Amino acid sequence: MKRITLLLFLICNVVALSQNVEKSIILKDVDTNLPIEDATVFIAKTKQTLLSNAEGEVTFVINGITTIQITHSSYNPIKLRSSILKDKQNVFYLKNNVNDLDEIIITKIPPQKILTELVLNSTKKLTIPARLKVYSREFMKLNGDYAYYNDGLLNFQLDGNYKNFKNTILVEQNRSYGLVYDEFGDDALGYNLNNIMENYYNFKYLNPLLEASSKKQYDFLIKGYSSNSEYNLMIVTPQKEVKGLLDDFSILYDRKKKLIIEVSTVVSPTTLANMKDKTTVGSKNIYKSLFKAMYRINGFDYYLISSKEEIGFEKIEKKKTTNIEVKNCFVTTNFSDKNFVYKESDVFKDKTLYNKKNSILTNYWEVSGLTATDEEEEIIKKIEFRE
Repeated sequence: MKRITLLLFLICNVVALSQNVEKSIILKDVDTNLPIEDATVFIAKTKQTLLSNAEGEVTFVINGITTIQITHSSYNPIKLRSSILKDKQNVFYLKNNVNDLDEIIITKIPPQKILTELVLNSTKKLTIPARLKVYSREFMKLNGDYAYYNDGLLNFQLDGNYKNFKNTILVEQNRSYGLVYDEFGDDALGYNLNNIMENYYNFKYLNPLLEASSKKQYDFLIKGYSSNSEYNLMIVTPQKEVKGLLDDFSILYDRKKKLIIEVSTVVSPTTLANMKDKTTVGSKNIYKSLFKAMYRINGFDYYLISSKEEIGFEKIEKKKTTNIEVKNCFVTTNFSDKNFVYKESDVFKDKTLYNKKNSILTNYWEVSGLTATDEEEEIIKKIEFRE
């Protein structure tokens, strides 16, 4: 009888382990107890990558036991086994390892030349051909009110090389809610999906720093990086006397491999404060602009892992002004160096998802790679029911 009971117990455990189970991990700073955003969570068994949201949360489905790797450029990494995730929501604390007193590095080579070499080497080393399975999300706000939302699962097939970049897109699932108003315009309708990957893989957002004139416009500073002795951090800021709307740049890179790990830009408060509002009809007064891209090195593979873009501007019209804000996110949930098979008729050729008919087969957004925060869920519901 005991043997039968033991056998039944083992069978039940095997069945339980073979079932898909949804789990959440919430990441917090051990010192401040604040949530940690933009931490990368890699599920070894499924090779799925997730990104923690503004609440520090990631949600995923596991089948059986797997190793989970959690990394962030500003925190000590941790590795754990999924078997310790006893609850549906599990909180883990990371130790911040950034030192504001990191030493300034003096180099014989001008920082701009170092950056030029970094961009060239990183562009050449990015893995192509490659297939990126990406979760895309876009919020659009009109005069302070959320007016439109879309998200989707996309497959990007990258071919060619950095000089001859080719991009093929297949859309697995997508949803769009709300109305697109004339006020948005083509320049505010989120990603141009046809060239976005080429921009990321050629580091287009660093172009202003590669021009010869940048030496007279920006100050370059290189610091050591206490979180990782193999990394350096390049900080680039506009000089105070320079006119025009310029960005502050932050470039984290592996100094041994000469590969860029993170790029972030934000419109400089210094230049923004000196800007005079434009009054000509059709002009725009930008009051917010930020961008962040993260890249992953995994053995011989090197690829885009995520990106975020946000812009806010006032558009001048004949009888009114309109405030427009757009917030976009990209997360590469799965990477492969193998091509996917497709029919030419299935290729997505539009610039954005906003005019594509909804195709919802599963609740893909729940385990998309970027869990929506409670606030974002409420926004999405309001826009959906407003239709």
